[in-house]
Amino acid sequence: MTDEKPTQIFIMGKAYDVPPGVTIMDAMEYAGYRFVRGAGCRSGFCGACGTVYRKEGDYRFEFALACQEMVQDGMHLTQLPFTPAPRAAYELPSLDSSENVLLQYYPEIARCVSCNTCTKACPQDLEVMEYVQAALRGDLAEVAALSFDCIQCGLCAMRCPADIKHYHMAQLARRLLSVSASPVPEHLTERLKAMASGACGEELDELVGLDVDALKERYSAREIEPAAEGAA
Repeated sequence: MTDEKPTQIFIMGKAYDVPPGVTIMDAMEYAGYRFVRGAGCRSGFCGACGTVYRKEGDYRFEFALACQEMVQDGMHLTQLPFTPAPRAAYELPSLDSSENVLLQYYPEIARCVSCNTCTKACPQDLEVMEYVQAALRGDLAEVAALSFDCIQCGLCAMRCPADIKHYHMAQLARRLLSVSASPVPEHLTERLKAMASGACGEELDELVGLDVDALKERYSAREIEPAAEGAA
């Protein structure tokens, strides 16, 4: 603890004094909560730690990732399990991208009332309602572009009055676009063949033996191939 005044938060209705300037996740662990579920990467990429909170004197719910959002004095919060939202079953190679596959497998998107609640719930600040509208138009590229940073936390689906499974639908759009519009990278195909034959064993052994700093340096210095003309 520092000499700074502790921050008072409320977890499941019970008051706790926690250090200022820490994340919700750190504050909950400081208060004695043990994360058995609802915690994964702790870096804001896995979407497992969706959190709902309300600030003192504010009627609105706020949504965030517990590993990213800093505690605020008077914050009332609760931890959520993953939002149950069924994913449609499909065989990707058999889908026809010339049809509105998104509406076919996720017909509930037609019930969208443009309330924008999904966008307000997104901890990534994605334009969720906009990509739902793009899905209705059958615009795979727009859905994929707007949903690219989705981390599948499910908070949008939890808040949706139309029961739309936004993140599952957008994942289908990205997968379908990848299959139908992305060029096959020849160098990757050749690399995979080389790895399967065991020709890359020494390189892989070398990488496994590097420490984190060396791996970061190697990654930063990698040669990046220019995107193919016309590629999305």
